Amino acid sequence: MRFLSTAGRTSPVTLGEALLEGPAPDGGLFVPERLEPLNAADLATLESLPLTGIAAILGNRLFGSAVPGGEFADLIEDALDFPIPLATIEPGIHCLELFHGPTLAFKDVASRVMARLMARFATVAGDAETTVIVATSGDTGSAVAHAFSGVPGFRVCVLYPDGLVTEAQRRLFTTLGGNVTAVAVEGTFDDCQSLARDAFADGELREQRPLASANSINIGRLLPQVFYYFHAWAQLPSPPLDDAGEPLVFSTPSGNFGNLTAGLVAKRIGLPVSRFVAATNANDVVPAYLRSGDYLPRGSVATISNAMDVGNPSNFARIVHLYSSAGEPLERIRRDLSGRAFDDQATRRAMRDVHDRTGYLLDPHTAVGYLGLKAELEAQGGGTGVVLATAHPAKFTETVQAAVGIDPPTPPALERTAHLPERIIEIPAAYAALRDVLLHGG
Repeated sequence: MRFLSTAGRTSPVTLGEALLEGPAPDGGLFVPERLEPLNAADLATLESLPLTGIAAILGNRLFGSAVPGGEFADLIEDALDFPIPLATIEPGIHCLELFHGPTLAFKDVASRVMARLMARFATVAGDAETTVIVATSGDTGSAVAHAFSGVPGFRVCVLYPDGLVTEAQRRLFTTLGGNVTAVAVEGTFDDCQSLARDAFADGELREQRPLASANSINIGRLLPQVFYYFHAWAQLPSPPLDDAGEPLVFSTPSGNFGNLTAGLVAKRIGLPVSRFVAATNANDVVPAYLRSGDYLPRGSVATISNAMDVGNPSNFARIVHLYSSAGEPLERIRRDLSGRAFDDQATRRAMRDVHDRTGYLLDPHTAVGYLGLKAELEAQGGGTGVVLATAHPAKFTETVQAAVGIDPPTPPALERTAHLPERIIEIPAAYAALRDVLLHGG
């Protein structure tokens, strides 16, 4: 398996090169050279397997043979050592709980797989210490920081918008220390992402400090997310083996759109799903594109579902590339994807309504996904739906308390960080300041 750039101006690269490069040199994002579809026998096999078994089989198909099958299976067993159950919220609506990992967010899944893959290839290549730069709007930073914490040969630099992540989210990475550096940027997530792009474009810096990306622009963060779409499907009471029966809809709370892109890849290789919902908050650039046909990135808006506060989602380029094999992609994207956006008021109402009716507690991101799923199923006249629960409600205690009137129970992972000292470097949204941190530390 080789990997191509969405910009089309870079020669195909190996898995190790794609992982350690991050974005392609031509400014595009790496995608698999080919996506081979599963057949009915393959699906029947996957249906009977646990997550780790599904991941081992799909990993070979998505990543190729660069990591031998037995070695990849061992890597998966080590990385995915926590449950991802499918809970039923109400008849026909299920919730894939992706928040049982060490940082209580869906990003633990791909970050832990990616960190192990990158360490494997960095060791094979004998590279000097690599600095992993990650911009976070809430959950990515802690997932990546934990995944690489203490890993020899790697340093992690987490960029986050000062004051725009919750205390629980922040403490999960600012209290680690060691090879993790937390950098508070005076600005928005888009500023953090822009600073990261500037660093990767700085050839002189990269000669002195090998850099790698751990945002979903890295192919190693994107592809492992395919695994749990199949895992959710396999846990359904009667998982369909084709898409000709009752409609199956996945709703994905979306910010930078890596999670949703992984779902579209899953469909391309054979996941029996009818449609996807790109569920967003007020940062509705992609839903607006699906309505109008015009893609108009803009500055992000702060919301209570802060991990989705992205005004220029990087992975949109991958979605367009996935559907561009036969010309203009818009209509083909519309056949697979609906876009639905909800404001904070609607999100709070959904959190309260679901808890009052069912006792199930949603975090604000999952609540946006729930609203998108309900709207899509109503528009289709029924079907089975799965919403991806992307974070534990306890990471948003104040929002949950204001919306529902209760404090969610505090998981041990958050209790451990509550009283630890934080180590934070504060910088303006200026590349010179970040460059100084990368070269000299804090």
